[in-house]
Amino acid sequence: METANYTRVTEFVLTGLSQAQEVQLVLFVIFLSFYLFILPVNVIICTIRLDPHLTSPMYFLLANLAFLDIWYSSITAPKMLVDFFVERKVISFGGCIAQLFFLHFVGASEMFLLTVMAFDRYAAICRPLHYATIMNRRLCCILVAFSWMGGFIHSTIQVALIVRLPFCGPNELDSYFCDITQVVRIACANTFPEELVMIFSSGLISVVCFIALLMSYAFLLVMLKKHSGSGESTSRAMSTCYSHITIVVLMFGPSIYIYARPFDSFSPDKVVSVFHTVIFPLLNPIIYTLRNKEVKMAMRKLVNRYILCKEK
Repeated sequence: METANYTRVTEFVLTGLSQAQEVQLVLFVIFLSFYLFILPVNVIICTIRLDPHLTSPMYFLLANLAFLDIWYSSITAPKMLVDFFVERKVISFGGCIAQLFFLHFVGASEMFLLTVMAFDRYAAICRPLHYATIMNRRLCCILVAFSWMGGFIHSTIQVALIVRLPFCGPNELDSYFCDITQVVRIACANTFPEELVMIFSSGLISVVCFIALLMSYAFLLVMLKKHSGSGESTSRAMSTCYSHITIVVLMFGPSIYIYARPFDSFSPDKVVSVFHTVIFPLLNPIIYTLRNKEVKMAMRKLVNRYILCKEK
């Protein structure tokens, strides 16, 4: 890219979700209540770690997913809540890049982890006699590590494309957080090559993974209905598959909408972004919990144990 004389942008101004003070106050109460209520409920990580009965690979992967969900929603939610009371919402250039990096790092890691969880369900349903051998703890740790590594590589590529762009003004982002689709628009250069790479790396990968995951779970559901009876184990396996499909749709749907198209501005963008970055990630572990009897029972035991300790 050619070097030019320009004043480098040191901060970005965020427009936020609304300019009306009354609306901002209502949104603050809603998001804060939601965040404070849902976040402590996500004790699923502690439950899996403390309960000796939840030792299968599925629960190990579920705990990792819950951790990523909480981290993902916490990247944008705290600053968004603070900015409701600030007239001029700004974020430094370094802070914007950091927010962008961690969003794509955690988001991509979660997508790769969902793929690993699909493989885990395939091994459990289609290779039940060899499941313990196939999905041993060592392999699970390796697959989780590769998920994180894949997310790190993906995010590094995104950030490398952004930091080399010149920003000379304007510096206003029509959003409540920093993301590629917003930052690329205000660069003082032709960003078509970078945008094409980003759409390919984020959008196309999301579409391919989404279709592959839906097809794999459809195959597993057909296998369960075709070769199994109506026993409790079959119902439990089908319930797990349905919860996985729900999370896949919630995770990949908004991601495909945001990244698998040209980075133009559309009216539903902010609403989709709120659900994608804050609401859905916090709800994901709850969806898993509501569809899993073992986790619900373990959580009740953990809460009862805590109450008994408090009484003593």
